[in-house]
Amino acid sequence: MPTRAALRLTVLVGEGDTWHHKPLFSEIVHRAHAAGLAGASVFRGVEGFGACSRIHTARLLSLSEDLPVAVVIVDTEEKVRAFLPRLEELMGQGLAILDPVETVRFGAGSAEYGQAP
Repeated sequence: MPTRAALRLTVLVGEGDTWHHKPLFSEIVHRAHAAGLAGASVFRGVEGFGACSRIHTARLLSLSEDLPVAVVIVDTEEKVRAFLPRLEELMGQGLAILDPVETVRFGAGSAEYGQAP
């Protein structure tokens, strides 16, 4: 099964964080798409806290409108690192995590996936 080394960028923001009146997570995804990155997904957390140490939760008795959100982007290390300056423009404060990963592609096009780009 062909695999390829890649870099995973995980950007942690709050659901209520905005960029020019749009959700910040949405702007990150749109910029990643415009930069030609392989893909981006947004995951909404059910509970968490960040630098402010205030716990945000989706539990019924304490509904929060600022739940934790993770934007996950995976592509080659070169492409992900080239995207970091674009991300920095958006982030007032926050945290991003870079992890080396190994990817496996299934289905159509998987035979060519092991070939060098």
